[in-house]
Amino acid sequence: MSQTVSVQTVPTATTATDAAAGAPNPVASALRPLALDVVAPLAGYYLLHSAFGLSEFAALAWSSVVPAGRTVLGLLSERRLNLWASLMLTVNLAGLALTFLSGDARMMIAKDGLLSGTVALAILVSAAVGKPVMTPMLMPFVTKGRRDRAAAWQRLVEGRAAGSRTFHRYERVFAGIWGTALLTECAARVVGAFTLPVSTMAWLSTVFLVGALVAGSMLGQIAVEPMEKLVRAEAETGAEALTAA
Repeated sequence: MSQTVSVQTVPTATTATDAAAGAPNPVASALRPLALDVVAPLAGYYLLHSAFGLSEFAALAWSSVVPAGRTVLGLLSERRLNLWASLMLTVNLAGLALTFLSGDARMMIAKDGLLSGTVALAILVSAAVGKPVMTPMLMPFVTKGRRDRAAAWQRLVEGRAAGSRTFHRYERVFAGIWGTALLTECAARVVGAFTLPVSTMAWLSTVFLVGALVAGSMLGQIAVEPMEKLVRAEAETGAEALTAA
């Protein structure tokens, strides 16, 4: 008599590991939009302006092609606004408009402040509408390249975790801190451009910018540390759920 033996496939730790290995790296997925929407336009501008000798206006115009294309593509294909691409496009357009003010040294100093002010307003507005553009920049530092934390981060961002509401509140706090720091730097630079000697503002402008970056980094920890705790807690919850399953 012949017997047919039915073998049931049982998921093993090795299978789960192989599946995880084949999955896309969540940190790389988060950084890819930043590379396309921020690094590429900036690199294009400096390359065209410094290496190829294009005028500031022409370099800004050509480097706007990528963020403009990605903004339009996001609206048409996905029916959503690509925040980083639209931010870079806004900054570039502001730069294009302000290039006509570059004949005066004071105007050039004020122009740089107005550009950082444009970034600040974009950060604050994005936080107000619930889509903080600063959040993706935080992910690699908070998750530290760990897949479990990256997955926990994604659940928190998408509102699928118990701590999502608190996480979103700290997202807005972080954006508010950076937006305020850059807006203050903008105001200080513009006021200084028209009230202080140009020779003073030539070096003080850099001090204002560095001060804003340091203030944003230090005060930003008010939001970053609680976000890290939420990510760790969510990662542990996810691990316990997998173990129980």
